[in-house]
Amino acid sequence: MEIYFINPPFKAEFGKFSRESRSPAITKSGALYYPLWLIYAALYSEKNGHKIHFLDAPAKQLNEEQSLEIIQRNENEHSLFVLDTSTPSIKSDVDFAKKIKQLYPKSFITLVGTHPTACAEETLNYSSAVDAIAIGEYDCIIKDLADALEKGENIYTVRGLCLRSDNGYVRTAIMPPMKNLDDLPYAAKFIKEYLNEKDYFFAAATYPSIQIFTGRGCPFRCNFCVYPQTMHGHAFRSRSAENVVGEFEYIANNFQDVKEVVIEDDTFTANKKRVMEICRLLVEKGVNKRLKWLCNARVDLDYETMKAMKKAGCRLIIPGIESGSQQILDNIKKGTKVEQFYSYVSNAKKAGLLIHACYMVGNNGETKETMNETLRLALKLNTDTAQFFPLIPYPGTEAYEWAKSNGYIETNYAKYCLPDGTHNTLLSLPELSADEMVAFCNMARKKYYLRFSYIFYRLRAGLVNPSDLRRSFKAFGRLKHYLFK
Repeated sequence: MEIYFINPPFKAEFGKFSRESRSPAITKSGALYYPLWLIYAALYSEKNGHKIHFLDAPAKQLNEEQSLEIIQRNENEHSLFVLDTSTPSIKSDVDFAKKIKQLYPKSFITLVGTHPTACAEETLNYSSAVDAIAIGEYDCIIKDLADALEKGENIYTVRGLCLRSDNGYVRTAIMPPMKNLDDLPYAAKFIKEYLNEKDYFFAAATYPSIQIFTGRGCPFRCNFCVYPQTMHGHAFRSRSAENVVGEFEYIANNFQDVKEVVIEDDTFTANKKRVMEICRLLVEKGVNKRLKWLCNARVDLDYETMKAMKKAGCRLIIPGIESGSQQILDNIKKGTKVEQFYSYVSNAKKAGLLIHACYMVGNNGETKETMNETLRLALKLNTDTAQFFPLIPYPGTEAYEWAKSNGYIETNYAKYCLPDGTHNTLLSLPELSADEMVAFCNMARKKYYLRFSYIFYRLRAGLVNPSDLRRSFKAFGRLKHYLFK
């Protein structure tokens, strides 16, 4: 069967909408994530005999008219359309589905992603143009749905769907998570055939870079993190070390301009033994001399593993530090201690790894004093780079239920982004308004980046590593408007 996978257009007049970011938006840094979950599902369907088409509208900054023109270049009358979605764009995504259904009334349209997973029946209620919602991790769901449609079988036997019925809506049996992730072809091969790596940008990475996932599911229980709570669960599943390094080798041999690999796993370092084996193979095969890489790494990472990662080509690690208040860390089920942050940063610096630290305000228990605790911590840790953002709670997460049940959040999904597509703060707490949290993050960003000592450090580091200086200037060029606003 022919399957058309689409990352739909949204606010193209303002920039590139990064739908698969953990907080979808047109970002201030200009970041655009690869639509990796859509890519993996397309690869799996293609591997199992289906013909695929793929359109990433944000990558080319296409509007609706341009996107529909491209879609109409193929005969799609009986195709299965798979549309990626996000919370801020959900109404627009459904409207785009309507336009496709008007063009191809006999097509079958399925929405995927975190938002319809969390709000399946509500999303189906928006329009009869949407035939189904794939709930959760959808590689196998889409493949099985295509099989059933092609053979004329009863689609209500396909696991993992939410569908309409005579009595309203029905959810089919749960599709279990994919266990053997080595069964998925390399995302990099798909990128090589269908996409252009220069269309994508990640501020922390050397440009251009390739993003991949080496595992799914996160064993930790942070109450705000959307993918483990809606898509992949808390059981950590991973690709083998040999499979991961094989993709690194493919990237090294087939993307001459790519300098870095971004490992997008929620917590790449969840299994130390596997990390050490990946590092050993990267060194053994000499890939570490050709490619650098970065990853999300929890603050329980030890010095021995950091040293091995550095030797294997890791350049930068990204911890979710979130808060300087232990009470808030406990409230959000972070499972970390403030004391750990100091040894983590010290060990990383000793190992020669850069750190991009993530800080967040607006969680349960936040006050002006706890926000200042977070800023004081950030200045003490003095990592290579840092980000400060208000909490944006997404449907399907504990944080969203907490905010919604207490009346702290607007539930108009369109307001998750401002009119220009950038992030919006919908959360207001009893002691902190949305404006106060945004003002604090702006102030914290300025105080962090406009220190003389920090600017001197960045220039000195750039003289040692010119590519890092170019990366810094590129990111600064994107952020300067917000720093000096």
